Amino acid sequence: MQRLRRMRANGMLRALAAETRADVSKLIYPVFVRCGENVKEEVPSMPGVYRYSADRLGEVADAVAEAGVAGVMLFGIPEQKDESGSGAYDENGVVPRAIRFFKDHFRKTGKSFLVAADICLCEYTSHGHCGMLVGGEVDNDGSLPLHAKAALAAAEAGADMVAPSSMMDGVVGAVRRALDGAGFSSLPIMAYSAKFASAFYGPFRDAADSAPKSGDRKSYQMDVRNAREAVREIEADEREGADIVMVKPALAFLDVVKTARERTLLPLAVYNVSGEYSMVKAAAKEGWLDEKRTVTEIMAAFFRAGADIVITYHALDFARWQKEAEVKG
Repeated sequence: MQRLRRMRANGMLRALAAETRADVSKLIYPVFVRCGENVKEEVPSMPGVYRYSADRLGEVADAVAEAGVAGVMLFGIPEQKDESGSGAYDENGVVPRAIRFFKDHFRKTGKSFLVAADICLCEYTSHGHCGMLVGGEVDNDGSLPLHAKAALAAAEAGADMVAPSSMMDGVVGAVRRALDGAGFSSLPIMAYSAKFASAFYGPFRDAADSAPKSGDRKSYQMDVRNAREAVREIEADEREGADIVMVKPALAFLDVVKTARERTLLPLAVYNVSGEYSMVKAAAKEGWLDEKRTVTEIMAAFFRAGADIVITYHALDFARWQKEAEVKG
């Protein structure tokens, strides 16, 4: 008889035989930045997640540095929106200001971490779509220069990485050419390569006020029924110059994550999205789930499926739990 239980007999043996490690240094914490001063407001549908004005980001910087996670991904909420999403590429817009704040804070404190900027138009357009509208339809090619300008604004502010997320065909190539032409050839691109038109984005759209005013995003985000198409998207982004590829959402698409891991040699990121986060928070509040155990299991699942990087709102909590476990150990 094979006695597979031998290596499960106690915590020391289980740790020794563990095939997967959820590494805190591979986590990225999403941060919502809005206009104004002295603002820290909780997102109603995302307990524990806040919108900050730039002058309040010092507490975020200190918490992220203390946690030891890799860095932050910035999402902007402008004071005003317009048809072309001009706030996305305003050099004095909310995200460039936040980037400069972090960099200045690093100089003052001697602490640092990765500062990445999400590149999209949806938070900045009055209609809520990820590109310009022409005749009620998203103009793919006409939107590419605007994404390139947004990436340049982030790069010039000091971003360590840009992450085009609109799912416009050719957006990675457009951003890469713009960066290279402006002297930012060393700035990496994390591509939202396989981003599905998912129901799990609801709380994010609440946080960023980015829901489409009409229609939906199914004409540019991927059909949730398709896995092979995800491979085509990833391969296209590789050819266009992506340095990291991503699957989003993560939890309901672990089959896609596993396939992506088998098909690409690039670092693979997953986004543990707002709906996935809020479901756990809601169930934990009611006592239906143990939050710590559930999140720990979810993190293990992402890395076990093949992710190298996890973008998650759980990052700071998970890092704290890991430190507590080390102290007890």
